[in-house]
Amino acid sequence: MIYDIITDYLPPRLGLLFFTMSKRKILVTSALPYANGPIHLGHLVEYIQTDIWVRFQKQRGQECWYVCADDTHGTPIMLKANDEGISPEALIARVAKEHLADFVEFGVAFDNYHSTHSEENKLFSTYIYEKLRDAGHINSRSITQAFDPVKEMFLPDRFIKGECPKCGTADQYGDSCEACGATYSPTDLKNAVSALSGEKPITKESVHYFFNLANFSEMLRTWTAEGHLQAEVTNKLNEWLEHGLQEWDISRDAPYFGFEIPDAPGKYFYVWLDAPIGYMASFKNLCNKQGLDFDSFWAKDSSAELYHFIGKDIIYFHALFWPAMLDGAGFRTPSAIFAHGFLTVNGEKMSKSRGTFIKARTYLDHLNPEYLRYYFAAKLNAGVDDIDLNFEDFTQRVNSDLVGKIVNIASRSSGFIQKRFSGLLAKTCSEPELFQYFVTHQATIAEHYEQREYGKAMREIMALADKANQYIDDKKPWLIAKEPDRDQELQEVCSMALNLFRLLIVYLKPVIPSLATQAEQFLNIPTQPWPEQASPLVNHAIKPFVPLMTRVEAEKIEAIVLASKENLQATAPIVKAKQFEPIASTIEYDDFAKLDLRIAKIIKAEHVDGAEKLLKLTVDIGDETRSIFAGIKSAYAPEDLEGRLTLVIANLAPRKMRFGLSEGMVLAAGPGGKDIWVLSPDNGAVAGMRVK
Repeated sequence: MIYDIITDYLPPRLGLLFFTMSKRKILVTSALPYANGPIHLGHLVEYIQTDIWVRFQKQRGQECWYVCADDTHGTPIMLKANDEGISPEALIARVAKEHLADFVEFGVAFDNYHSTHSEENKLFSTYIYEKLRDAGHINSRSITQAFDPVKEMFLPDRFIKGECPKCGTADQYGDSCEACGATYSPTDLKNAVSALSGEKPITKESVHYFFNLANFSEMLRTWTAEGHLQAEVTNKLNEWLEHGLQEWDISRDAPYFGFEIPDAPGKYFYVWLDAPIGYMASFKNLCNKQGLDFDSFWAKDSSAELYHFIGKDIIYFHALFWPAMLDGAGFRTPSAIFAHGFLTVNGEKMSKSRGTFIKARTYLDHLNPEYLRYYFAAKLNAGVDDIDLNFEDFTQRVNSDLVGKIVNIASRSSGFIQKRFSGLLAKTCSEPELFQYFVTHQATIAEHYEQREYGKAMREIMALADKANQYIDDKKPWLIAKEPDRDQELQEVCSMALNLFRLLIVYLKPVIPSLATQAEQFLNIPTQPWPEQASPLVNHAIKPFVPLMTRVEAEKIEAIVLASKENLQATAPIVKAKQFEPIASTIEYDDFAKLDLRIAKIIKAEHVDGAEKLLKLTVDIGDETRSIFAGIKSAYAPEDLEGRLTLVIANLAPRKMRFGLSEGMVLAAGPGGKDIWVLSPDNGAVAGMRVK
């Protein structure tokens, strides 16, 4: 199915700058959001970063196209659709509408938003595969693969968890390690379990298809050294290249939602093969609608620029597999890949229990999206460092910079122009040197935008805003207005302030496009190009001023946090501690708040060979299963526990024991011995509920 941007949703086309330099041809993409969940603020770091860069290019008059799509294939999509009792096609159609609605309201203006489940993507995926196969870069062989004996299906990499074979980090997926970045076969995981059932996978043989990435080692060594990547990314890739590149398994067994491999019935392209090809598919779909020349952007000899904005967690796929696939199939490779870091909230990973795992829609229900666009811009740079959304800093920065500095210039000056001069600006610019000073900063600000150093650009702009406000403070129009014989001076001072406001707005337009459009309407001017050359507005009629932006209110922040918390209450009875037991030293509330307490369903319980007190429990905590060793053997036989509920600490670091890895802690009450109590299944609790 194809999902296209609806024209009515898009902001007005940005005006073109009329100057003599030749236009650049630029194609820009963001990583494709997966179609099994909503957009959250962590996602928006990337899309806002990309959108700002694209808007800046368009504002300068470049031919710049921005495309994206929903990533729709894979076992998670199939399983979620099955859980909801709908087809995968119905699921991805619904999610696409939700994703696009969120992007539109955050001002992310794609030129085309498509789907990887499209005819264009099937065509390109098949074409690239066949070109690689015919050139000898694809081979097949029988492999031993993990199989869930409970679910009776081969397990995709992301549905197997265990310890990384390279660094030993626990709770890692079967395809790559989030700690060290290594990629590996899921059969290499240590202490692996099925994320679907919690059962230890068995092995079965299956024929799989592989892309021989090592065939492109020299090509990739050259490409990664040519400046297409950030320095820190190049260094990481060099480590992988030095250790040798492995074959990449590009097939999956049925049942699977995706494209069937043309010469292999019952085998499907792995989602990571057709996902980046979705960039090409979305652009081809745009070309068909706009009459653009696809080859002029993707052919081997293309002079167009191609940029991918991605998160640092998917560098391996984009900076090794993707260039090799393109090169092997006869297409051009990216001009550059720009990786960014993750988003933390108040200094920590996003947390549902703390209310800081914030969905885009939750934010939109309470706050202006351009607050967040500006805040992210103020924090972003060209590196891959994580950025933090600190609510206190967010409130202060938005209120101080956007409201207190930028909008304040217009509100302080426009009233005098409207009331005393019928909305007409002065006939001349009273401070041409000051105006030109603001114009000359365009080159520095433009370079910051071009290099994705948005934080530096914002600081430069706010320094100019400080200068504009200082000009108003020095001139004191409120005092001039008290002297009737100084009307001309009053008009000139306020007109000058509004001309400086106009330049500040044009500099901020890539970041806060909606406010910029409102400001242009207030100033009664057409959409502004980048001011490489600009003249002041003189003898020009403006419209009555209306408030352009209000301050961030603490109550709105609190409402977002509250709405993001899961509405959970403890359902287990409170049991008094054993009498006369000494109380441990006290802890602070913040220490207690770090605990992720969840109701878990015991799926399986079994004896542990050689352990007198331990039982091994496989528990369902709502979004995954865990293996936990619990010292409750004296009170329960394994068969007595299966199907019952218990309370677990879900965010306790995994602990290696001589019997295996324990991935949490079971909490129970009672004096010990046979008197140890877990929850019963009839108290209204469900697996995955968090307890506060």
